[in-house]
Amino acid sequence: MSDHPPKLSVIVPCFNIEAYVPDTVTSLVHNDRDDFEFIFVEDRSTKDNTYEALLTLTKRLTHSRVVRHERNGGLATARNTGIDHAEGRYLTFLDGDDWLAPGYLAALVDRAERLDVDFVRTDHVQVTGTAREVHRAPEGRRNKPLDPRSSILPVDATTMVDYPYAWAGVYHRRLLDRGLLRFHDGLRTAEDRPWIWELHRRAESYAVASLHGVFYRRGIASSLTQIGDVRQLDFFRSFDIVLEELADDPEVGRLRKKALRNYCVVIAHQLLDRNRFERSVYARLRQLGAEALERMSTAELEEALVGMGEKRVQALRRIHGGMKGVAA
Repeated sequence: MSDHPPKLSVIVPCFNIEAYVPDTVTSLVHNDRDDFEFIFVEDRSTKDNTYEALLTLTKRLTHSRVVRHERNGGLATARNTGIDHAEGRYLTFLDGDDWLAPGYLAALVDRAERLDVDFVRTDHVQVTGTAREVHRAPEGRRNKPLDPRSSILPVDATTMVDYPYAWAGVYHRRLLDRGLLRFHDGLRTAEDRPWIWELHRRAESYAVASLHGVFYRRGIASSLTQIGDVRQLDFFRSFDIVLEELADDPEVGRLRKKALRNYCVVIAHQLLDRNRFERSVYARLRQLGAEALERMSTAELEEALVGMGEKRVQALRRIHGGMKGVAA
C-alpha cells in the first residue's frame, strides 16, 4: 500500500466455506486494484479448513489480510472485526460464499464518488444452483442523491428497509465516524435489519445504482438461511432492537407501523417454514412469536396484518388469540 490510505476496504466474513473460497477469492482478484484492500475475517470455522484455504489463496491479492477470531462470534461480530481493521475511504462487504463480477468494485466506487452520497445501494443476482435471477433494489429513483428517510415507507409496500443486504452497496467512512456502520454484536441472523433501519433513519444522503455485479448464493446447506437451529431465532432480538431504537424517532408513529408489519411478516414466514426447524426450536419460535404479538396493541396488529394474506394471518392466529376479526 502507498502512503495514502486505501480508497476501498472489502470486508469478507468467512465461516465453514472452504469449498467456496477459490471462487470468492478469484472474483476479488478480477477486481483487485492497488488502492483496494481485502480483509477476510475467519470466524473460527468448525467443519473444514477455511482458514488454511484463505491463507493460501489470498496471496493472489495485492493487499489482503486474514484476521482470525479466537472464538466464533457470528456474522455481525465478524463484520465488526473487519470494520475495525478497515482503513479505506469507502467500505463494502461480501459474504465468503458469494462472488463478484470482474470490475464491479471499480464501478461501485466510481458511482459513489460521482454521486457523493453517504452510501450507495445496488441490485444483486441471486444464484440457486444453476439458475440466476436479478433482484432489483426496491427503489425506482436511480443514480441520483436521495433522502434515505424517503425510502422507508409506505407500510404495505416493499421498500429499502426490506432490502437489508449489507453486501449490496458501498458506504462512506463518514458513516462510521458518525457511529452508523457497525452491527449489533452477537446477532447471528437478521443482523442487517437494525443496521439498515438506522442507516435510512440517520444518514443524510444515499443513492441506488443499477449495478448487477454481486452474486448471492442461495440454497447452500451450510448457510444459516437453510439451517433450522436456535440461531434463526435471533430475528426476534433484531426486530426488538429496531422498535427500541425507533422509540426516540420524531416520526415514530409512522415508522413503527412499518417495523411492526415487517416483524409480523418474518414471524409468519418462519412459522410457515416449520419443517426446517428442530422440534424444540419450533416450540421456542411459537413461544417468542406469541410474546412479540402480545406486545403489540390490537389496533397495531389489525393495521399490520391488513392485506398480508390468509396463510400468514392464519399462522399468526394459531399462536395468538384475539385476532379473529383481523382481515387477511
